[in-house]
Formats: sequence, C-alpha cells, structure tokens
Amino acid sequence: MIEHDHVRFVPGASAQSRGEFAGEICWTRLDAHNSMKKRENSVVDVKEPIRAFILEYAAGRGVTEVKDDDSLLKNNVIDSLGVFRLIAFLEETFPLTVEDSDMVPENFQSLNDIGSFVAGKLGKADG
Repeated sequence: MIEHDHVRFVPGASAQSRGEFAGEICWTRLDAHNSMKKRENSVVDVKEPIRAFILEYAAGRGVTEVKDDDSLLKNNVIDSLGVFRLIAFLEETFPLTVEDSDMVPENFQSLNDIGSFVAGKLGKADG
C-alpha cells in the first residue's frame, strides 16, 4: 500500500474494492458505466496513483524513482506490455475509457503526459 498526500492507494486493488479510510480521499465505483464519485471535495492529483503503479511495475528493473518528465519508454521504465497494463490500470482506477485513437506515444511517454491525458479524459484543467 502506498500513501501520497493523504490519499491511500492499494496497488492491485480494483476500484470497486477501494473505500474510505479514516477520512482519506478514495474513489468508489457507482455503476457498470465506469462512473465514479469522489468521497470528499478535495481534488485528487491523478499523477500519484499512476506514479505508484509505474513504480510497482518497474521495481523489478531497479527503478525506485520516476520524475514527472522522465521518458518512461526510452529509459526502460515500462515496456510495451507495461503500457497495456497501465491502460488497464487507468480504466480500472479512473472513470474513463482509453479508445484506440488514444493509444499514441504522446499520451504515454512521461508521467506528465499520462497525467494530462487522464485529466483531459476526466474533464480537469490540469494534470
């Protein structure tokens, strides 16, 4: 389990299994249409759960840190299989669907790019 800025993230847990922990911000799935609600009014930084997923995936490669602008593919942080796992993670964690047309390198090159992509899908102004 990884905690960032009062947000608890349990790697590998589906969105359905997450709930509220001692007043911390968590997401919960509402229905089969991938709708989710935020349990508190604070804005959750989408990058932190994504960073946690990437670090967990890349731990076997000795990666212990990922900067927001690091090139994930060029630096061998994630590979092509990792990108597909990342996409599955994004769809399970956030109320979004990654379309075929979204699967372009520009959306997945860095944590900043992924955060901007997810924020755009969620209708947020910043990543």
